[in-house]
Amino acid sequence: MSTRDFIEKDYYAALGVAKNADGPAIKKAYRKLARELHPDKNPGDAKAEARFKEVSEAYDVLSNASKRKEYDEARSLFGSGGYRSGPAGAPGGTTFDMSDVFGSGGAGLGDLFGNLFGGAGGPGGASRPQSAGPARGRDLDAEVNLSFDEAVHGTTLPLQLSGPAACRTCGGRGARPGTSAHRCPRCKGTGYVASNQGGFGFSEPCRDCRGTGQLIDDPCPDCGGTGVTTQTRTITVRVPAGIRDGAKLRISGKGTPGARGGPGGDLYVTVHVGGHALFGRSGDDLTITVPITFAEAALGTTLRVPTLDGSVAVKIPAGTPSGRTLRVRGRGVAKQHAAGDLLVTVEVAVPQKLSGEAREALTAYAAAQPDDPRPHITAALGPAGANRSHAGTGPA
Repeated sequence: MSTRDFIEKDYYAALGVAKNADGPAIKKAYRKLARELHPDKNPGDAKAEARFKEVSEAYDVLSNASKRKEYDEARSLFGSGGYRSGPAGAPGGTTFDMSDVFGSGGAGLGDLFGNLFGGAGGPGGASRPQSAGPARGRDLDAEVNLSFDEAVHGTTLPLQLSGPAACRTCGGRGARPGTSAHRCPRCKGTGYVASNQGGFGFSEPCRDCRGTGQLIDDPCPDCGGTGVTTQTRTITVRVPAGIRDGAKLRISGKGTPGARGGPGGDLYVTVHVGGHALFGRSGDDLTITVPITFAEAALGTTLRVPTLDGSVAVKIPAGTPSGRTLRVRGRGVAKQHAAGDLLVTVEVAVPQKLSGEAREALTAYAAAQPDDPRPHITAALGPAGANRSHAGTGPA
């Protein structure tokens, strides 16, 4: 990303957000625009593709705290498009236009001001900056949706990305196949030229090679010498078993390709995990709720409970209260060296309808089981609490 881009492009306007917008607002605006403008949704629409690139570039800067700070500072300092100190030719007046100084080579502010006042050479002499070498590409963000089973067991899936990528014709070199770039004679491959003005020496990007340090006499016909074209590429993403909702995978080198043969940025894939009809998840533990009858809770029983890869027998002790959770070790989410547990919560199911025989049996049970299930409530009611309600009488 060049400093000239920072000065000339309004990334806030590109996303349609205020300058004080927080991270979630910026992300929400980007997602909405990306869905609307994605090349897959607008095939052959050059304007939508250009707008998609603009929105992606804006989000890349504004979603990164350090890049956003640098961008805001550059816009604040050079928002008018140039800096002029006094009229040209006036005594003591140093004049230079920032749009000319930065050009399209994208010199950093530190490079300019580090040499404006002499740099290592002191007043009157410009120090020579390092050669314009390979530059690392930008990182990219993507999202994938997984089923519950895919997240638990792991999977491999293809991910399609549309955006800048190394030109396949020239391999990212920018020169027509069979030819090559050569060192710029003006800057001798450094990408910068030194000049003196008044009592100061400073360096600026070479205008002949645009700060790259190389000249291409015969540009690649497909990328026009940039080494980058817009492509749709498919990347295979390996998702490890046990990944959780919201986790982020880093895929090295699969972001935007680097400039001048530099390494590519990284791809960060955020994982979204769907729900399951039976199971929930708490860390590496699986959770499930199993209804049981009153008789099963009171007398105890053994149930077969499903797991993700079969079933397991769970013993329900006699007198188990509704809402109790039983743990089955090792039958949760399996990872490389360990596995979580299966947490079975039992709930006593109350029948909605009773046969005459069942009603008689329950009435007989209520008479044979006189224990008060709520003595603390009865005590709070005082003497009136002695008149306990009777099962089957319905609401008062």
